[in-house]
Order: sequence, then C-alpha cells, then structure tokens
Amino acid sequence: MGAFTEETVIAVRHYTDRLFSFRVSRPQSFRFRSGEFVMIGLMVDGKPLLRAYSIASPAWDEELDFYSIKVPDGPLTSQLQHIKPGDTILMGKKSVGTLVLDALEPGKRLYLLSTGTGIAPFASVIRDPETYERFDQVILTHTCREVAELTYGKELVEAVREDPLVGEFVGDKLVYYPSVTREDFERKGRITQLMDDGVIYEELGIPPLNPETDRVMICGSMAMLGELKAMLEARGFEEGSNAKPGDFVVEKAFAGEGGYGIDGEIVKSLACSLSVGLRHRGQAGYAEEELAFPVCPCGAPGGVRR
Repeated sequence: MGAFTEETVIAVRHYTDRLFSFRVSRPQSFRFRSGEFVMIGLMVDGKPLLRAYSIASPAWDEELDFYSIKVPDGPLTSQLQHIKPGDTILMGKKSVGTLVLDALEPGKRLYLLSTGTGIAPFASVIRDPETYERFDQVILTHTCREVAELTYGKELVEAVREDPLVGEFVGDKLVYYPSVTREDFERKGRITQLMDDGVIYEELGIPPLNPETDRVMICGSMAMLGELKAMLEARGFEEGSNAKPGDFVVEKAFAGEGGYGIDGEIVKSLACSLSVGLRHRGQAGYAEEELAFPVCPCGAPGGVRR
C-alpha cells in the first residue's frame, strides 16, 4: 500500500439514484492545489481498484470532499456508492490536474463551465480565496439533464456565500448559472447553445467571450469539451497548461461523465507514486491508465467505466 493511504469515510450523501458525495479524512502530509484530482478506490477481490476523482474541497480544508455518479455495473462505483461513515477507502498520495489557477494568465472574468459531476473541481476553485483575489467576477455554469441533478451545485454556491472564511472574499463576485436539458426549468439548454445564441451574455449583462479579459476552465462530457474548445479557439483563446499558462484549460484526465481516461502528460506525474503503466490507444489519441488493477473500457471513447 506504499502508493496509497487508507482514509476514513466521514459522511455520505445521496442526491439522486445517480449521484452522491462523500467526505473522507485528509492525511496531514497530503498537499494539493484547488482544482486538482487524485486517485480514489477500494479493495476489490483482493486488488486495489482506483479511478481519478476531482477533489471538491478547497486546498485549505482539513477533510476531503468528492462528488460521484453511480454506475450500476461500474467496477468501482457499483461498490463505492454503498460506503458509509466509518468505512475505509484508498487514496493516492499525489494529486495532479490542469484546472488550477496557475495554468491561467491573469484576467478580469473567470468562467467555470461544467456539466454533471464536472462541477466537482469547481467546488474546490470557488471556495479558494485566491480565486477572488485574481478575478473580478467568477461565473459558474452547471448543465444537467434533470432539475434534481442541480441540487449539489445550488447548495454549494449558497454555502460558499455564507461561509465565514470565504464569504467575505466572494461578495457579489460569484455568479451561478444553472441550466437543464431534459426537463422544464427556468433556463433550458446546453451551455454551448446558450453561449452561441448569446443568451448567457444578455441575461448576465456582460460582453461576449474575449481573450483579452476572460479566462475559462472546462470540465464535463466529451462532447461539451470538444465543442467549447473549438468555440474558444475560434475566438482567439489559447489553451494553457501547468507548463505554460493560457486563456483556457480543459481537464484532460476526464473523458466524460462516468468515463475517465488519463492524458499522457498527467500520467507522467502520477507514475512516480502510482506505478502507472500506459497502454496507448491510437484510435482515440490518448493514453488510458492501467494501474495494475482491473480497468474496464466504457462505451464512450477514451473512458474507463466507473
């Protein structure tokens, strides 16, 4: 278990039959930047089975939050969804990721664009005081299929605004912009469409995306990532990374809701502590993690079933 620590489950909450969150203990030696992810898992049939999970807690928190989907036949989540306080989970010792402030150039406005459980890293970012020191306005968009799936984000934003530590930094800088695709709601449609049509700019009273003033973080489904990346690049935005900050960043570790693959550069960072082996899949153009544990390809290109 040298590559992992065993952490205690402190709390679990189920939002829908597809979504749940859990809170675990944090090792004193564990350090991370808000927005990064870590490997989380369980012992399954005598072997450690892990997947990449964004840390939903800010870097200053004494415990760690995670937000997950439930996949009935998923190798990990079919069992992880049944954890309860007092249980033990496995956690990698190293965190990595590109959805961090350091990967962005300075700007005036920060967009955090998410779908489904892609909101998890932004739960960390919007609770970090440094976010509000760097940007005049922070716009968190969250698109889900059903209204009930917005609960996590809605309650998160309310808690941030009322938080005695972070609230004074937030003030009126944080804007929450939810939308739903499959049910009636005050705002219906995919965020890509709402941006293409100019709806979001009109409703918030802000100018359209501009690489001179705006910075963007994206986490969600593969389709959403591809569309938004193309949209931003067409507007003159340059993608950033930990090595070279830019105008927008995409978490390449995540291959979509419920399906996780790992980008080759990210794997290099994980390899030292997780003994990661790579099996490149040329068709999809990315690397899939093989952690010496069982992994199952999901239906979506480039993913590992949860």
